Amino acid sequence: MPYIATIGATRHRFDDLKTLLARASPQRSGDALAGLAAASEEERVAAQMALADVPLKDFLDGDAFAPYDVDEVTRLIMDSHDPVAFAPVASMTVGELRDWLLSYETTAADLAAVGPGLTPEMAAAVSKLMRNRDLIQVARRITVKTAFRTTLGEPGVMGTRLQPNHPTDDPAGVIASIIDGLMYGCGDATIGINPATDSPAATIALLEMIDEVRQRYEIPTQSCVLSHVTTTIECIERGAPVDLVFQSIAGTQAANEGFGITLGLLAEAQEAALSLRRGTVGNDVMYFETGQGAALSAGAHHGMDLQTVEVRAYAVARAFKPLLVNTVVGFLGPEYLYDGKQIHRAGLEDHFCGKLLGLPMGCDVCYTNHAEADQDDMDTLLTSLGVAGCSFFITVPGSDDVMLGYQSASFHDALYVREVLGTRPAPEFEAWLHRMGLVGADDRVRELPPSSHPATRLLQGAA
Repeated sequence: MPYIATIGATRHRFDDLKTLLARASPQRSGDALAGLAAASEEERVAAQMALADVPLKDFLDGDAFAPYDVDEVTRLIMDSHDPVAFAPVASMTVGELRDWLLSYETTAADLAAVGPGLTPEMAAAVSKLMRNRDLIQVARRITVKTAFRTTLGEPGVMGTRLQPNHPTDDPAGVIASIIDGLMYGCGDATIGINPATDSPAATIALLEMIDEVRQRYEIPTQSCVLSHVTTTIECIERGAPVDLVFQSIAGTQAANEGFGITLGLLAEAQEAALSLRRGTVGNDVMYFETGQGAALSAGAHHGMDLQTVEVRAYAVARAFKPLLVNTVVGFLGPEYLYDGKQIHRAGLEDHFCGKLLGLPMGCDVCYTNHAEADQDDMDTLLTSLGVAGCSFFITVPGSDDVMLGYQSASFHDALYVREVLGTRPAPEFEAWLHRMGLVGADDRVRELPPSSHPATRLLQGAA
């Protein structure tokens, strides 16, 4: 079915929804690389005009964005659609949905209730009609709570993943980074390591090391070694102390096959982790990472634009009730998101769409060194996400991940957002920080000489 918009004397035609959404997307290098982007700003505006008038039911009745018979993500999206949740917005167009989302009369409860009725493509479509401030305004209203040993996602809580990566998984280097992060009050979302190798033996060694530190100091957090899901399953079978199952996911079956996964495999991993019963305040055991460009880089995007296929990954995530989901927004490089402006926009889109679909969205506020971006751009994105109610963000020593070779947020940035935006760590973790003397009565990290700082005792005890 074609979609038409006229600007002046020029009539713009878009042959199907997939093409319409691609042309309506804000400019980004990945869509241009794939030949999907609008040829001009006029065409982009025409596509947005046409998209605003598209009935939401067209996303259910029209052609699938990836064929139903060959793509299990499409089957998941269509077969799990909740018509009862969809009913309040079923008569709306995409533009009317935008107006409803932004209405002062639309409550947090309304947004939570409608989420299961929205397909990822609907969420992607409405985001393309929204300014950055709109994405922030709506996302801030949505609360998505999850729990394992800490409770995340409550209003005013912005957690952190402490990422103590090391190029050789050296235990002393990893422990030093963990202690450094704890000193700054980081780690309530998870202490999560990207391992240098994916062997079960190396993964188990890291899991046991983190768990020993966690138990010795009674730290209320969850550990995660970000190995492949098949490695994690094997670690569980060997009796390793696995808290969270991690996996990178994408928005098509073909892209997920490139990651070596299926929906069935993810369900097997979830069941294995749940069987360990290691949570104390909840049992959300899955951790997913996504990122615009993953499907395109695998040649598995079925002609969808970067953002639309990215949001389809969120349908995969929400099927498994994860504790954590984060977009690694600038990690794939300038081939997909060229500069700080594109990274900023993509981060807000991902966060908005994920929360609208009911996910506990976090972000790796990051960029690669060959992108046209710098730490000032990341400060702007981190601040925007904090205002928007982001569940957590990733922190590394000094903003520089020495193993993965990219730039992220630092432990110091956690102090910044807490002071400027008034956010707090997860309540269980915050209470532990007080018990350990790492923060004072004013809730600020204590500034003491090394000889008397509580973190020095932690480091000596872990040596």
